[in-house]
This record gives sequence, structure tokens and C-alpha cells, in this order.
Amino acid sequence: MSAQPTAAGRQGTRSRSQHERRKRIMAAAAALASRGGVEKMQMRTVADRAGVALGTLYRYFPSKINLVAAVASEELDLLEASLDRRPPGVSTPSGRATEVLMRAARGLMREPELADALIRSLLVSDVKAGLGDRMSGLLLRASVGTDAEVSAGDPRRVPVGALCSVWIMEMIEMLRGRAASDDVQARLQVAADRLLADF
Repeated sequence: MSAQPTAAGRQGTRSRSQHERRKRIMAAAAALASRGGVEKMQMRTVADRAGVALGTLYRYFPSKINLVAAVASEELDLLEASLDRRPPGVSTPSGRATEVLMRAARGLMREPELADALIRSLLVSDVKAGLGDRMSGLLLRASVGTDAEVSAGDPRRVPVGALCSVWIMEMIEMLRGRAASDDVQARLQVAADRLLADF
């Protein structure tokens, strides 16, 4: 007599297949965005490319902006993992913050259309994805050190948030072809030096 799968086993299989399906959807969305920005990320096209029903896609992501925000969050996961593997090597808080921002910029600029979609999602999304907060958190960790305790009310979050806003505007300039990487880095360093002077 063959053993019946347990409830936990069925749940584990279902969770794995749901995880794989979600990864396929996000990969399809990122591929479409990298070839034409947000406009190419039509939900039906994403569903077709991911091999899922349109209703299934909407169960995972109720709107296109939810999907873009999820892709942006995944890009931040990659940045965070790279920072864990290779922390910034600069000695000053402002230098470390600038290095993090430039790593993020270079990573995004490898796929300019996708970068444009992600930056737009940061600017216009009302989805509570916390992308700006996550980017600020990465900068704060890099600036003050990964072992430092930073409370939610820490006043250092304000200048770091301002520096993130400067970075977003500089990314827009790069994406529009109005600024070179070296110019952006120089301006970010000036902003970081001033904003993080008390760190």
C-alpha cells in the first residue's frame, strides 16, 4: 500500500510550486521591462510569457505597479547580497554611502529600460513596498556600520533619506542621457559629504 502524502508534505509542494510560479512571473516582467519599460509590461503579456493564467497573475500581483514594485524589491535583494559579500571599502561614512549608491546605479544601468521602470515605481507608486525605506536602510547600514543599532526614530534616517532622493534624481539624469557616471558620482559625493557630515 502506497503512503498518502501528509498535509505538511502537500503544503510544502504547493509552497514550492507557488514560489517557482512567482519567480517565473517576476522574471517575465523584468525581461519585458528591460526591452521596453513599464509600457511593455502588460499584465496579459507577462502572464503569457510566464506560462500562467491571467487570473493567477492577478492573485499574486493585483496591479502592474505591484508587480514593478516586486521586481524593484528583488533588485534591492541583489544589491543587499552584494554588499554583504563585499562591503564598501571606503573609510568615511559619506564615501561608503556614495559607493553603495554608485553600485546600485551601475547595476541598474546594465538594463536601462528596466532601471527606468524601477525608478518610476519609486517616484509614483502608492504601493506600500517600502522601497525608499529599504534603500535608506542599506545606506544607513553602509554609513554607520552593519553592527550599529539604528532605531526607527534615529535622526540619521533624515539625511540618509535626503541622499536617496538626490540619487533618484541623478538616476533620472543618467537614464535621460544628460549625465555621465563620473559626474553623477562627483555630485553624489558632494551631497553625501554635506548631508552625512555629522555621522
